[in-house]
Amino acid sequence: MKAVTILDIPIHNLSRAELLEKLNDKGGVVVTPNVHHLVMLRNDPELREAYQKADYRICDSKIVQYASIFLGHPIQEKISGSDLFPAFYEYNKNNQKIKIFLLGAQPGIAKQAQEKINQKVGREIVVETYSPPLGFEQDERECQKIIELIRSSGANVLALGLGTPKQEKWIVKYKKCLKTIDIVLAIGATIDFEAGHKPRSPKWMSDVGLEWFYRLICEPKRLWRRYLIECLPFIGLVVKQKLKQQITTKKSPTNLLKNIKKVLNFPNLI
Repeated sequence: MKAVTILDIPIHNLSRAELLEKLNDKGGVVVTPNVHHLVMLRNDPELREAYQKADYRICDSKIVQYASIFLGHPIQEKISGSDLFPAFYEYNKNNQKIKIFLLGAQPGIAKQAQEKINQKVGREIVVETYSPPLGFEQDERECQKIIELIRSSGANVLALGLGTPKQEKWIVKYKKCLKTIDIVLAIGATIDFEAGHKPRSPKWMSDVGLEWFYRLICEPKRLWRRYLIECLPFIGLVVKQKLKQQITTKKSPTNLLKNIKKVLNFPNLI
């Protein structure tokens, strides 16, 4: 698969249609890098290992897509987890082999998501759910309970809405215990969106790269530090990567300006 490297992380350059086809054909683990993840990866070896072991690393952020254009290797499509998951269950609504287990969200929320998804699809595609208690990942007994729930559900798809880096680290540690699971989707807050517990940003905001701003407005106490402090180094790190490219290829600084213009002219930016 073709990949675009951003901050030392190869991101697979796939369309959503290509990804859905590959998942049904070969299965695999999907992670969804965004700006926050790419910054975290630099200082979290366990998360980096989880990303390296994932079968698919797909672009979850319009900002990351803009960065790829600036770096001269455009990612063809943003595929956020909250777009991929509904596309996945709609794609497989008549595929009786696909059975999904939802792991994550607050108590009761995953059940609401299950009911709404099954109603949309017209069959019991989501077969079971579980909302683990806070700190469950440090409790081996609780983790073994979760594994047994997944095994006994008959699911062959596991959708994790535990948040990053928890969901990625958990699946790396326990994937070998889940022999019946063919597809793993790390989808963050998507279970909350599917249940209607949290609102998604308007499509136009998502299309231009402002979904983060909408989420910040909705949950300022929880997200202000992530978006206003922790993500800030991303821009400087991408510029640094571009300058290294310029030095390596001995291109003039004018190429840097040309790539900035490409980003500004990219569809849906303005």
